[in-house]
Amino acid sequence: MTTVYLAGDSSVTSRQRSMAPMVGWGQTLPLFVHGAEVVNCARAGSSTRSFLERGRLAWILENIVPGDLLLISFGLIDMKPGDGRFTEPFADYQRFLRRYVHEARDHGAHPVLVTSHERRVFDKFGNMRRPLGLYPAAMREVAADLSVPLIDLNEWSVAWWRQAGPEGTKEIFLYLDPGEHPNYPKGIADNTHLRAHGAVECSRFIAEELRSRGLLPPAFFRDLDRRFDPERAVEFLDDAEFDRLTKERVAEVRR
Repeated sequence: MTTVYLAGDSSVTSRQRSMAPMVGWGQTLPLFVHGAEVVNCARAGSSTRSFLERGRLAWILENIVPGDLLLISFGLIDMKPGDGRFTEPFADYQRFLRRYVHEARDHGAHPVLVTSHERRVFDKFGNMRRPLGLYPAAMREVAADLSVPLIDLNEWSVAWWRQAGPEGTKEIFLYLDPGEHPNYPKGIADNTHLRAHGAVECSRFIAEELRSRGLLPPAFFRDLDRRFDPERAVEFLDDAEFDRLTKERVAEVRR
């Protein structure tokens, strides 16, 4: 069976039940891709640098086989200074992206670059800002230079966020009033992470791009036109099961 590996940060990673309703788009991609196994290796707090240096790319490369896909989506953490994770967009960020691409190709797999969705930032006049800055442009340049398929989730998300506006985007991102959800009793206003509705639509867009580009056979997709109840469609692992799987993955990475 073909496998789709996901390398990315907190915008992609799967969340456990105690983090609900926070959801990464990699967690919802299997709603639309069913002819291939989706292995979500993304981790919160990862940049192109830290994902590689902590052995997570190496684990993927040990398991990936010819014909598999590697979706690569970073940028939200690469832009943060400190902690050994920061990369300059047209320097180390591009250098690391090229390494991911070359390593995947050396193993006979097919790399796909996915720009990060934009953060939710509006000024006092309701104009949307683009704090990711040059990182999407830097990824686009790598895709063009190396002839890698690019899924421009960033540009697509910007159009959606602008249409939804400052208030409408609160239903896409993790915005909760105090007492609205037991996991966040004091409420939360998170301009980076999505809830189910946002994650489902991001993964729908990515799946549609994978199909339209011929990166997976048409028969591998389902429900691309289906309207879901997002909160019910997302599956969360219990914390104990999530911790067990995480520890197993970490142990495999360290071998």
